[in-house]
Amino acid sequence: MTIRGFLILILAIFFVMLPAVASAQSDQQNQSDQLNSAGALYSQSVDLANAGKYEEALQVSDQALALNVTSLVPLIQANRAGILVMLGRYEEANAAADAALSREGNLTTTHSIAWYNKGNALRALGRITEAQTAYAQAYALDSSLVPPDLATGTIPPSTPQTATQTLTYTTSQPTTQSPLPWFMVPVSTGLFIMMGNYRRDPRK
Repeated sequence: MTIRGFLILILAIFFVMLPAVASAQSDQQNQSDQLNSAGALYSQSVDLANAGKYEEALQVSDQALALNVTSLVPLIQANRAGILVMLGRYEEANAAADAALSREGNLTTTHSIAWYNKGNALRALGRITEAQTAYAQAYALDSSLVPPDLATGTIPPSTPQTATQTLTYTTSQPTTQSPLPWFMVPVSTGLFIMMGNYRRDPRK
C-alpha cells in the first residue's frame, strides 16, 4: 500500500470514529446535566420542607427522583421518607426509607436519616418495637439522632429538621471540552501535516 493510500485509510477510520466519539461525549454531558438538575431539585425540596411546604416539597422531590440519577436516588428517597411522614402518609414513608436503605455503599449519613424517618413512620403506625429497632440503627450510625422516648405512649410529631436532615448538595460548574478526545488531536494533526508534505513532494 502506498503512503497516500495508507493516509487515506487512516483518515477514513478517523472520520468513521468521530461520530461515535461525539455521541459518547454527548451522553456524558447529558448525564452531568441530569445530575445537576436532580441535585438542584433535591435541594429545592429540602428548602420547601424546612419551610413547612410539604406538598410542594414532595412534588419537587418526585421530579428529582424521576430523573433516575443513581447516585442521588438513596438521598432523595431518605428525604422523601421524612416529607411523607410530615404529610401523614406513613406506609409510603416506610417504603421510601426502605428504598434508600436498599442501596449499598458509603452512605452512612443517608442511611442514618432513612432509619430515623423509618422509625418515625413505624411509630406513627403503632409498630413500636420495629420503630425502636429503626431508631437504634439510626443512632448507631449518627449519635446526634437520639431516639425519642417511646415509653410514655404518646407520639409527638416529627420536626421538619429531623425529617429533612440531609447532605449538602453542591452543583459542579460546567467545563469546556474539546470536541475531540485528547489522543485524537495529535493523531489528526500529524496526519494533516503528512498529507501536506506528500502534496509538496509527489515522489512519495
